Amino acid sequence: MTSYPQSRQVYTSAIHVYLIGSVIAELLLGIRKETEAGRLPSNVAAGMEELYQSYRNAVLRSGNPRADEIVLSNMTAALDRVFFDVEEPFIFSPHHKAVREPFDYYLFGQNYIRPLVDFRKSYIGNISVFYDMEEKLKQGHNVVFISNHQTEADPAIIALLLETTNPHIAEHVTYVAGDRVLTDPLCKPFSIGRNLLCVYSKKHMFDDPELAEMKKKANTRSLKEMALLFRAGSQIIWIAPSGGRDRPNPSTGEWYPAPFDVSSVDNMRRLADHSGVPGHIYPLALICHDIMPPPPQVEKEIGERRVISFHGTGLSVAPEISFNEIAAGCENSEEAKVAFSQALYNSVAEQYNVLKSAIHGKQGLDASNSAVSLSQPWL
Repeated sequence: MTSYPQSRQVYTSAIHVYLIGSVIAELLLGIRKETEAGRLPSNVAAGMEELYQSYRNAVLRSGNPRADEIVLSNMTAALDRVFFDVEEPFIFSPHHKAVREPFDYYLFGQNYIRPLVDFRKSYIGNISVFYDMEEKLKQGHNVVFISNHQTEADPAIIALLLETTNPHIAEHVTYVAGDRVLTDPLCKPFSIGRNLLCVYSKKHMFDDPELAEMKKKANTRSLKEMALLFRAGSQIIWIAPSGGRDRPNPSTGEWYPAPFDVSSVDNMRRLADHSGVPGHIYPLALICHDIMPPPPQVEKEIGERRVISFHGTGLSVAPEISFNEIAAGCENSEEAKVAFSQALYNSVAEQYNVLKSAIHGKQGLDASNSAVSLSQPWL
C-alpha cells in the first residue's frame, strides 16, 4: 500500500474541500441565474437557498466525515427535482402510486432524510407487532395505522426505522396526505416518492370559500379510491386523524399528540369493516419533530420555513384495538365511536411518552415498560 506524506494528504484534502465548495457555489449561483431569467419564482428560490443552508448545517452537526459530500449529493438532487417540477408541474391523482422510475423518488427521499436521523438515539417500540401484521398482510388482510403526525418527513422516518426489519411495510404504506404536501414546491418531490391518498384537510377546507365545494368533491373521490384499495386486500393505510401536524404547547413548549377527530377515525373504521376483507386497526406513535418542526401555528399560505436538525427519532405500535370489544361496553353507537377514538388516542399518547423518555429524557432502552418494548434493530 502506498503511504503518502502527511503534507500530501493535507494538500489532497484541501483540494477536495475546494472542489466541493466550488460546486456548491455553482449550485447557488444557478438558483440566482434561474430566478433572474424568470424561470424560477423568487419565493421558491429563496426557499431553496434557505433549505440548503439549514440542511447543510444539520448534516455537518451529525459529525459524519462525509458530510460535505452527502450535502452536495442530496441537495443537488433535491434542487434538480424542484427545478424540474417548476418547469413541468406534477399533478397528483386521488390515489397516487410512488414513482420509482425512471427516477426513483422513493429512494431519493430516503437518502435525503437518512443523514438527519441519529440512529444511535432512535428507537422502535414493539417490533414484534410489526412482524404480526406482516403475517396478516400475507393472508390478504388490511392494516390501518391511526397515528399522530409531526413533520413533512414522517413517511421517510417511518420507512427508515422499519427498513432493516420490515422492508415490505416500509415501502408499501399508503399515506392519507393533505393537499399542502402536494402543492408546496419544496415538498412535492418527496411526496412523489410515496403512495398517497390525496385529501383536503378540514383545517384548510375554507381557506378559500370559493374552493370549498371542489375540495369536498375531491375528498369524496379519494374515499372511493380508498374503498377500492380495501376491497383488494393486503393494504397498509396510514392516517393522522388530527387533521394536521402536532404542535408544541404555546405556554410550555411541550410537544404532545394532537387530539383525534372522531369522525375521521370512524370513517376509516367503517371503510375497513365494509370492505369484505378482514381489517386491523393499530395505534401508531411517532416522534421526530426535532428533524423538521412545523411552524408554531397553522399557516394558510404555502411556503413555510424549513428548520432542519440532526436528532434521534422514535416509532412505536401497539396491538390492534377492536371496535366491537369497545362498543360492547357502550350504550349507543355515538358513545362507541367516541370511546374507540379515545382508546386509540390514549395508546398513541402512552407510546409517545415512552419514546419521549427514551429520546429527550435520555433514558434510552431503559424507558421500556410493560406496554412498550424498545429496541434498536439497526445497531
